[in-house]
Amino acid sequence: MSSRSVGRQTATVASIPSAVANDAEDAAFLAAGYGLVPDEWQQNVLDGWLGRRSDNKWSSSRCGLSVPRQNGKNGVLEMVELFQMIALGRKILHTAHEVKTARKAFLRLVSFFENERMYPELAELVSSIRKTNGQEAIVLANGGSCEFIARSKGSGRGFTVDTLVMDEAQELSEEALAALLPTISSAPSKNPQQIMMGTPPGPTSDGEAFSRMRNDGVEGSDRRLCWLEWSAPSNPDLDDEDMWMEANPSLGNRLLVDTVRDERASMDDITFMRERLGMWSTSESQRVIPQEDWDGCAVRSADDDGSAVALAVDVSPARTSASITACGMSFDDRPWVDLIENRRGTPEWIIDRVVAICEAQDVRAVVIDARGPAASLIDQFKRRGIKVTTTGPSQMAAAVADFYDSVMSRNIAHLNQTALSVSVAVGRKRRLGDSWAWNRKDADSDITPLVSATLALWGLRFSNVKRPARKKKSESRKVMVL
Repeated sequence: MSSRSVGRQTATVASIPSAVANDAEDAAFLAAGYGLVPDEWQQNVLDGWLGRRSDNKWSSSRCGLSVPRQNGKNGVLEMVELFQMIALGRKILHTAHEVKTARKAFLRLVSFFENERMYPELAELVSSIRKTNGQEAIVLANGGSCEFIARSKGSGRGFTVDTLVMDEAQELSEEALAALLPTISSAPSKNPQQIMMGTPPGPTSDGEAFSRMRNDGVEGSDRRLCWLEWSAPSNPDLDDEDMWMEANPSLGNRLLVDTVRDERASMDDITFMRERLGMWSTSESQRVIPQEDWDGCAVRSADDDGSAVALAVDVSPARTSASITACGMSFDDRPWVDLIENRRGTPEWIIDRVVAICEAQDVRAVVIDARGPAASLIDQFKRRGIKVTTTGPSQMAAAVADFYDSVMSRNIAHLNQTALSVSVAVGRKRRLGDSWAWNRKDADSDITPLVSATLALWGLRFSNVKRPARKKKSESRKVMVL
């Protein structure tokens, strides 16, 4: 039994830009007139999002909200959208991950403007309402509007708005964000604003953009970002109802304690931590490969059986780091991976390094992902007499699945090298058709050791590879010491 009657009203994590004026009280007053009376925590969100600088522009041009489900975050958004449309005449683009979610938000907001008996003044403001599924819109005579779409890689084309709303941001990829941001680059108000809100991304969610915003909010590195988060601290007692109150501001109000008790009984620990306690990817649960399983594959040295090895190369998207990894077989018929080199800076060094290994060792394949940044090295290898085996999306998906399965079944060995282990720790999933491939936790994470290790294992096991065809200068077999 909790000692509190209602959830915590102030955010667990709060980064709020300073402001000299604020529209929050006006927004709350207007919303209350239409039955949307903000709770204390919702008022705190309005205060953070609607502050103004001395030049009358938003002090928070980027706004983020992370709070567990069913606490009322959509109510906050409705208050903001109503105020910005009605009082400020702003144009809003409301996006969601799924069509049905965008449709639900539209139906809720349009209900205020279609109830002529209860809210005649709102009905009089309407210029037009579009109800076509997937193209819903409310357009007001004062120039304000709110249009609703589901996100995709090409969504947002043709829109020019003042406020960009990204609901369900736990499913907001970098590609989707890049497609949407131009909608506010020429904001008619000259005062654009981004709003992202959602819950912590799950292990298979495509929420890189929301995670990056959260990182900026926790670090306080963006002076224009208002980040508000309700979450439990690390290592919580999952059965402590006071802890539930810390992460759920509406618990004891619109969210019933008995409901959360039922969730606790039904959900596994990791799901409960993410979905109800709002806990983010700093926890071990967000790793794709658990630490325990990775550590279980560590060995002090590779007991090499003398057969040919496979090499693989990967380069980071920004070309600021690169890795070469080898994979061979041990006498116990288990593959081993060895990170030959991981180096910061541009990747020119890779060509000479790989050529030297191919001249000194028995190498069965040099593997590069044809869709990745390292593909620029393929022609250079050819000019040096090295035939490269390339992978496409289907081979990459198969390689990632094989690497993951090998680790989880302890059917692979690694030398416990720091750079490779860190790379595994920050590796995340990205969708690749019906499968998945490796992705980075954030822009600063280097996963080139992980990607090259994955491709090296594939190069060892895949039968149809191209021999590099360089003449050996030595019979040495210890790739690890080159």
